[in-house]
Amino acid sequence: MPDQNEIYVGGAWVASSGTGSIAVVDATTEEVLAHVPDGTADDVDLAVAAAKAALPGWADTPVEDRARALDRLSEALQARMSELATLVTREVGTPLNLSSLAHVGLPAITLASTAEIARTYPFEETVGSSLVVSEPVGVVGCITPWNYPLHQAVAKVAPALAAGCTMVLKPSEVAPLSAFALAELVHELPLPAGVFNLVSGTGPTVGEAMVAHPDVDMISFTGSTAAGRRVGEVAARTVKRVALELGGKSPTVILADADLRRAVMAGVTSAFLNSGQSCLAQSRMLVPRSKLSEVEALAVAAAESFTPGDPLEPGTRLGPLASEVQRQRVWDHIGRAEAEGASLLTGGKGTPEGLDRGFFVRPTVFTGVQSQMAIAQEEVFGPVLSIMAYDSEEEAVEMANDTIYGLAAAVWSADRDRARDIARRLRTGQVDVNGGAFNPLAPFGGYKQSGNGRELGRHGLEEFLEVKSLQL
Repeated sequence: MPDQNEIYVGGAWVASSGTGSIAVVDATTEEVLAHVPDGTADDVDLAVAAAKAALPGWADTPVEDRARALDRLSEALQARMSELATLVTREVGTPLNLSSLAHVGLPAITLASTAEIARTYPFEETVGSSLVVSEPVGVVGCITPWNYPLHQAVAKVAPALAAGCTMVLKPSEVAPLSAFALAELVHELPLPAGVFNLVSGTGPTVGEAMVAHPDVDMISFTGSTAAGRRVGEVAARTVKRVALELGGKSPTVILADADLRRAVMAGVTSAFLNSGQSCLAQSRMLVPRSKLSEVEALAVAAAESFTPGDPLEPGTRLGPLASEVQRQRVWDHIGRAEAEGASLLTGGKGTPEGLDRGFFVRPTVFTGVQSQMAIAQEEVFGPVLSIMAYDSEEEAVEMANDTIYGLAAAVWSADRDRARDIARRLRTGQVDVNGGAFNPLAPFGGYKQSGNGRELGRHGLEEFLEVKSLQL
């Protein structure tokens, strides 16, 4: 992709008021892919003003017309799937087949499903003597991360558009190029000027300006829990609505009667998906002590099948991390785990053999992990799995819930009812039961410090609606 020299404001590509640029680096070659503008607070002011001016017209646009725009955007993504998947692979390091399915295919599905939800949603309903009306919350600031850059953007943009909101999108400076591609598609629709705006830049400058802006009615943020806390603090000054999708330290709870081979492979796959750069990665594997040695052997074999390599090559299952900063963070976590007494089964610090370029990390498995260790409490965001032994199902539930996070989990048992019972006791927003597949229509979000609010499906649409009662 060529350099992006402009931001998208008011239905047009315009120059940033800043003079700086941000280099976007290929995760595999470490070469610069392109540059994007290093936006300013003045850019945010301009974009918010455009969104505010466009709000009345878009809010009054018939729901069917808004839904039709989402359908057309979905079709446009599908038509450019190969190009966009390659772009995300180069930015983030995800193997190309997964980029097609998750980074582009899932956003296309989300756009189309949100359109259908909007068509059937009861924006007005009678409750006793009142007419209850659901209206757009207003101007939304959307701040998105680098790990699923296009998906996370669409998970905010689709329901916001469907609700009748206007918006300013700030993508991560690590992987912003797919957001610029999305803006190009929006421009081709076209949406009314000012409905969708894009300002690139850093969190401390552009992100802070968006969150603090008095004319922004809502912030929808996906990122680290530490950054989410900052968003909440700044947003509180203007008492704006905040939806936060933050970190996770998700457990796979394997019960004694489970099919160990299936459960372990699924758990390792979740932990290593997108090179472990997933907020819902099942990075803790909780197993009965009597099954520990068997699970360790299975986990090592599964992990070593994730051979690191060029993510553009067919058959690659584990690409690089998105940046050198992230790789160093993962290596630091590995070193600390060893220092605290966790036993390394495979992987560890250092680059995989034969991969001298790119931000690669060895697929890593620890055992003997205790709940008080940092590796069991902190989000690593890399291909690192911690195996933890328990002596009773009650202890397994306690261990599973023993973090500040509550985003996702998995439970495996030959007894489906038993698995569901354990799943209900886990304080997480999603639980996969015996390999249940990800459902883009189900609400996604977390308990505790994994955030507040929900994305996707009907619940995701409702985040962008205000409720008014007309007493008749």
